Order: sequence, then C-alpha cells, then structure tokens
Amino acid sequence: MTGFVSFVSSGPGDPDLMTHRATDRLRSARVVLYDDLSAGPILDLAGPEADLICVGKRAGRQSPKQEHISRLLVDHARTGARVVRLKSGDAGIFGRLEEEIAACTDAGIGYEVVPGVTSASAAAAAAGIPLTRRLTARRLQFITGHDVTGALPEDLNMAALADAEATTAVYMGRRTFAELARRLIAAGLPPETPAMVAESVSKPDQTILRGTLAGLAQALADAPGGAPALILYGALSPLGDQGE
Repeated sequence: MTGFVSFVSSGPGDPDLMTHRATDRLRSARVVLYDDLSAGPILDLAGPEADLICVGKRAGRQSPKQEHISRLLVDHARTGARVVRLKSGDAGIFGRLEEEIAACTDAGIGYEVVPGVTSASAAAAAAGIPLTRRLTARRLQFITGHDVTGALPEDLNMAALADAEATTAVYMGRRTFAELARRLIAAGLPPETPAMVAESVSKPDQTILRGTLAGLAQALADAPGGAPALILYGALSPLGDQGE
C-alpha cells in the first residue's frame, strides 16, 4: 500500500494567499510535515485527525537534517497515507524541493507540486510596487543570501548582481547583506541604489524598511534581528506606500 505526497506551497504566511488546491490538499492530508514559516493559522486548515510534524529549518537554530525529512516523507507515504509537505513561499524556490522529489521517486511514491506565492512577489505587493518596470527593470533575479554554512556564497555572479537595470530579490540574506552590499558596490553598483527589506510579509507584524543599498546594509548590520526577511534592491519603483 503506497500513499501520495503533495508538496504544497503555503505562501508568505497569510492563509488567504494560498491557492484553492493548496488548502484542499492540506484539509485532506493524513500527515503534514511543515516548515516553521508555514506554522500558525495555516495549520488550522489541516483536518483534526492529521498528524502535524514540524521539520522546519531556521538559521542559527538546531534543525532537522534533510535526509531525516526525506525519510519521514517516504516512511509515512509507505503506510498508504496522503502526505503534505508544507513549504513556505513557493515550494520550488530555495526550498530543497528537488532532494525530496528524488526521495519519493527512488521509493516509487507518487507526488505533485502545488505552486504558491513566493516571498519576493508578496514583499513587492506589500510595498505597493512592481518587481519589473518597463524600460528600466527588464530582468528579475532571485538569489539566496547564504550557503550551507550560513555564509554568503562565494560563487555569486557579481556582474549580474550589480546590474543597475535589474531587480534582485535576496532570500535568507539578512545576516550577510552587509557583505553582499560591500561586494556589489565594489563591482560598480551605486551605493544609493534603491533597496528595501520586508519582514514577516503578510503577517500582523509585517514591517517594510526602504532606503538605499548602503543605508540598508548598515541598518541590518547594526540590528540583525531574527524575523524572516526578504531584501529587494535595484531598479525599484518609487511608488507605493512610504509610511510603513
């Protein structure tokens, strides 16, 4: 008897931003393996009989190993259960989705991927700005702000990241943004390039801080904090609510 795994994207945290398919899969799941950022009111959508298992990873905290998470997926599915692997944002963006899909494939377990709202889109929407701009921001790029050790990746394409005519979204980059900004400025990106950091997007404690590349880097270095954050910089629109 073999079950089925649904990799469900929970979006940035507000259940209202989840797709109908995502909520349907969550309600019908027998087992839910969820990330820390997918907890809270989103888990209220799960059925009363569902087993809820936290497998989230957070920087600076002891977290489950990826091998353990993959094994849990396979073991529960082999009991015949419908399993939801609940991932924050969009499951396919910096969510280690491929490794978990490979575990299901190797075990002969069927799966599906339910897409969702990624943090970059949610942050831009919360700020009231677009991610692209006609003529001035024709390219959008997503990067991760840390490698497996928690440090800024050494193999970043700095020429691409220092493109003033692109919008760049930095995931998981709060602790390393000061160093990234230093490298960007050294690569030719003006220190006054517009930048913003959005924390706890779509949640009651959401905050958005706007400024410049250099100014934001200094602010984050002085107060690193711990809330989930998404950083945008580049050819950002000057429009949007300036009062957050």
